[in-house]
Amino acid sequence: MSLIVDWIAGPLAYPFMQRALLVAVLVGAVCAVLSCFLVLKGWSLMGDAVSHAVLPGIVLAHVAGLPLALGAFAAGLSCALLTGYLKENSRVKEDTVMGIVFSGMFGLGLVLFTWVDTDQHLDHILFGNVLGVTARDVIETAVVAGGTLLVVLAFRRDLLLYCFDPGHARTIGLPVRVLHYGLLVLLALTIVAALKAVGIILVIAMLIAPGATAYLLTDRFGRMLAIAAASAVTSAVVGTLASFHIDGAPGACIVLTQAALFGLAFLIAPRHGVLARQARAAEAG
Repeated sequence: MSLIVDWIAGPLAYPFMQRALLVAVLVGAVCAVLSCFLVLKGWSLMGDAVSHAVLPGIVLAHVAGLPLALGAFAAGLSCALLTGYLKENSRVKEDTVMGIVFSGMFGLGLVLFTWVDTDQHLDHILFGNVLGVTARDVIETAVVAGGTLLVVLAFRRDLLLYCFDPGHARTIGLPVRVLHYGLLVLLALTIVAALKAVGIILVIAMLIAPGATAYLLTDRFGRMLAIAAASAVTSAVVGTLASFHIDGAPGACIVLTQAALFGLAFLIAPRHGVLARQARAAEAG
């Protein structure tokens, strides 16, 4: 028991670990809630597209002397809007459009980054630098993540109906177009909030794994939100603390923990897990 206490308390003796843990939990909670809607909507690739597309916005914001979060949000939202426009005005399917847009914007960001003289390290942008967050970063993340979380929870019923059945949502008078672009705005804000913790590349895992894990464990959306949040917060805490002890990257450790929880749910989920399906097949046989 004392070993567990020491394993937890040891890292928390350092202020930078306290800030890192707080940011990781905030980001994990908001990503988990939004991931439930993305999984139901089938927008996992959209999260990937927006997360990669923020790089040119970050570089241009640095050149202009603006907050990097502002540039990231503008670029992410532009990517989402451009994807929607191309989908509606061409015969190309949505997943193909997203692949073209996000890879193009990511390539543009890499080119701009090599042209600009900056003290920003590319690894910190791509993989996050949660151990280097300041008190100001914690406040900014709390404001963005908290605001996004409140909006999602306030409109969760409308968003759920839109994700599950857009046709029915339109029939009963819900503003489907507003919900569509509102969800894209929330996605861009969530990615901005997560950049410090896990960076551009790993944020997609935080936007998919919690919702996918919860989707295997329950058929009720309220429980899905709670399970996703619990798994994300658990992953944030365990991954951040583990990174201290093994001297590993916190973002990668968080994502690996989430992947492990998904694998566990895939095996032991009471109705949709591999073991449950095998048991039902054996009984039927």
